Amino acid sequence: MTPAPPEPAAPPEPAAPPAATVLDDLVALSRTLGEPGRQLAILAEGNTSVRLDGDGPSGRMLVKASGAWLARLERRDLVELRLAPLVALLKDERAGDGEVTRAFAEATVTRDAPAPRPSVEALLHAVCLAETPARVVAHTHPVAVNGLLCSASAGLLGDGALFPDQIVVLGRHVLVVPYVDPGLPLARHVRGLLRDFATRHGTAPRVLFLRNHGIFALGASRDEVLQITEMAVKVATVLQAAVAAGGPVFLTEAQADRIDSRPDEHHRRRALQDKGPS
Repeated sequence: MTPAPPEPAAPPEPAAPPAATVLDDLVALSRTLGEPGRQLAILAEGNTSVRLDGDGPSGRMLVKASGAWLARLERRDLVELRLAPLVALLKDERAGDGEVTRAFAEATVTRDAPAPRPSVEALLHAVCLAETPARVVAHTHPVAVNGLLCSASAGLLGDGALFPDQIVVLGRHVLVVPYVDPGLPLARHVRGLLRDFATRHGTAPRVLFLRNHGIFALGASRDEVLQITEMAVKVATVLQAAVAAGGPVFLTEAQADRIDSRPDEHHRRRALQDKGPS
């Protein structure tokens, strides 16, 4: 007697929709970053994202839709994407704009209404969330930082630390990225740099300085991401003043290592992460 064919596997349970608190936290962060007085982003510049579940190249994220303004962001301006199709796209060396469009369509989770198109930088957000422990990512174009990133002095941002709080908030090392065409080429390039950074330093960067472009802040929460962004602006402002005053004097390697390893600074770093602005 011929055995009956096996029953087809049951489809996976659909992922739970994002919690209201996650949506509202990302909206609140976006609006704060978009405040005109902060000079971090104007018009539809910049984007934000949050990981919803999983680790590494699995799970989902929310990311700002293309054309949405940070300062005016609403829940409907957030797109839910699966990370796996976006990470898989990075492995296709022949992929172009058409493949990017198809990957976005495959990755988009549509629930009650047609989803808006994700930001072109959603690929880089996916890389940051897949390659690092970050749960929240914010990309902005701060005027003070871009003044350096668009100058011959941009490399100074990665040459050392100027003061202790810079190390406490931004970490012992930062990542300065050369200009690469935004979208798939930039995401691919940054993925390689993040892997090299982890090999050299045993950790992930908290901030990426993108030449002629802007910054990416990588953190565990919206509060930490805002702190990283604000400290990056302060560092750039101080560095520009130091350059104008005759040249920056960085902390020595020993001094910077001491700040990074001091127990009291570790305590302060944890306190900042736990008690950031609400």
